[in-house]
Amino acid sequence: MAPPPSNTGLLPRVCRGLTFCRPALTRSLFFSAFSLLTLGLLPPARAQGDGPERRRRHYNSQARPYYRGPVRFTVGGGVGLYSGDLTSGLSNQFPGGSVSLGILYKVRPHWHVGAEAGYFQIGAKDYLGAERGNQAFRGRNVAGVTFLRYEPLHDEGAFADPRRPAALIKPYLKAGVGLLLYNPRAYVGTTRPDQSTTFLPPERQDYPALALVAPVGAGLTFRLSRKLNASLEGAYHFTTTDQLDDISPVGGRSSSDLNDGYGLVELKLEYAPWGR
Repeated sequence: MAPPPSNTGLLPRVCRGLTFCRPALTRSLFFSAFSLLTLGLLPPARAQGDGPERRRRHYNSQARPYYRGPVRFTVGGGVGLYSGDLTSGLSNQFPGGSVSLGILYKVRPHWHVGAEAGYFQIGAKDYLGAERGNQAFRGRNVAGVTFLRYEPLHDEGAFADPRRPAALIKPYLKAGVGLLLYNPRAYVGTTRPDQSTTFLPPERQDYPALALVAPVGAGLTFRLSRKLNASLEGAYHFTTTDQLDDISPVGGRSSSDLNDGYGLVELKLEYAPWGR
């Protein structure tokens, strides 16, 4: 009997940092990890007909009762901005669009946990211009993050026995951690790329590559109705890569080895289908 085929060729070959050498495997790991994190945030299923809002009361340190939840589904859109070797200000940016989908869940007054997946494009031209060869880049990226959100102001609407109407406007802070799939393309030019643009050879052969990302940000939530909120949010994302722009000392295109980052400014809708 012939021996079973070896699966040695299926094993991932690990490259530097957190990146795997096979793009298909990298994408699979990214989406699997994000799916597990997202499912972990969902509350346990309730008896049929009760709905997610059929919850027991919890109490804070002042013995005020509150409910956990509701689950809110979020959708957002906005703009992505790059921070790295090439830029010294907004004048060097080629801002791109961003979209996001996520979930948000209140665990106690002031505190929420959430998860979000997003796609965004960023780009920039070199602020040094011809001194460094008029380098530029365009990056199309996907990120998945889990985060903690804190609302510093008191809101009676967070309690089961509100003594005043719910707040109409609430500021918040957020911080989290996640994964980033980044896919940059560098070129020589001072404008956005078009069909005639010739891109430079990539610094590495395994794009889209995987990196860790840590977002920190702030926002304002506007109460539109019992079930619907709108939030205006800005967040900066620290990354573990210097190749978000495909321009680094690895390829001799830059002398700086500082990690790149990016910012997102988005308007989001937060909908609670089971909210009371």
